[in-house]
Amino acid sequence: MNETELVDAPKPKRRGPLGLLLKWGGFVKFSHTLFAMPFALASMMVASREHYLYLAGLKKLPKDVPPLECPVHGIIHDIVTVKGFPGVKLFVLIVICMVCARTCAMAFNRIVDRKFDAENPRTANRHLPAGEISLFSAWSLCIFSGAGFIVAAGFINTACLVLGPVALFFICFYSLTKRFTDYTHVWLGVSLALAPIGAWIAVKGGTMAELFHPLPLGQSLLPPLLLGIAVVFWLIGFDIIYSMQDFEFDRKQGLRSLVTAWGPESALTAAFLSHMIMLGLLLIYGITLKMRVAFIIGWLIILFCLAFEHWIARRRSLKWINTAFFRLNAVISAVFFFVVATEIVFPFFRRIQ
Repeated sequence: MNETELVDAPKPKRRGPLGLLLKWGGFVKFSHTLFAMPFALASMMVASREHYLYLAGLKKLPKDVPPLECPVHGIIHDIVTVKGFPGVKLFVLIVICMVCARTCAMAFNRIVDRKFDAENPRTANRHLPAGEISLFSAWSLCIFSGAGFIVAAGFINTACLVLGPVALFFICFYSLTKRFTDYTHVWLGVSLALAPIGAWIAVKGGTMAELFHPLPLGQSLLPPLLLGIAVVFWLIGFDIIYSMQDFEFDRKQGLRSLVTAWGPESALTAAFLSHMIMLGLLLIYGITLKMRVAFIIGWLIILFCLAFEHWIARRRSLKWINTAFFRLNAVISAVFFFVVATEIVFPFFRRIQ
């Protein structure tokens, strides 16, 4: 196929505040935040419901008792938390953490990959190689967004403050993994999986011993870990497909991935198996949290999207890769959030506790 079809076309320039916002949003691929945020918000909603039900169970109160006192978050109101909303302050802090962490990681990625991007025809038009954004500005954004993440995490609870720097290091270090391991997709998957786990910890709070205690289920890390591992395998699958675009370039430059190590056909088989594991884990996640009608419908939609994604990949039509990577996976994450929210907000869709 024509190589120019794979090139990231330069975006039309706009002036004024809107143009500046679009430029920086494009620099960190802000639209790709759609991948991580729905899973994190779904985990937040589940954690809010489970945390309230746990507190209600401890006090042996009927479900219609209005407020409960939580040692972590203060007063918790039934009508709010049992519907999956942890309160305005905590919700805003969780969103700030997600946006800042991903902005920091993407800015770092663009910085450390700028020389490779300049040599790759597909990425030569990105902001740093094209000179649209200075290296100093990129580093400033990276540092300030990282600091914003740590500060916001500190305002949530002690567990988030302690684990925040570890998470930030992990998601940033992914950008260097193509230099020394073929399993860079796994590292990316774990990085994104930290979002739903972090959202759960943000709502739950508590001590480290309480967080890692297996029972009761509503207070344990098992649900977010199941979801997080599912996200890991989801990322492995679609990042392998996305890496197909750069197969020839990565091989020449010595950049490592499962595509360059195993070849396109074997790597696509690994992507398919990863997505099958993801579907199995999502099913276990839904069963564990006693979800049913809406969740099963959403699960079937996700199955269809993944099947279509692999049909596109098997055709080896690289100009369709962005469709498989962005649109279909954005649909998958949005559908997952929608069905989890439906199960939580509308009692009809979940079993009686």
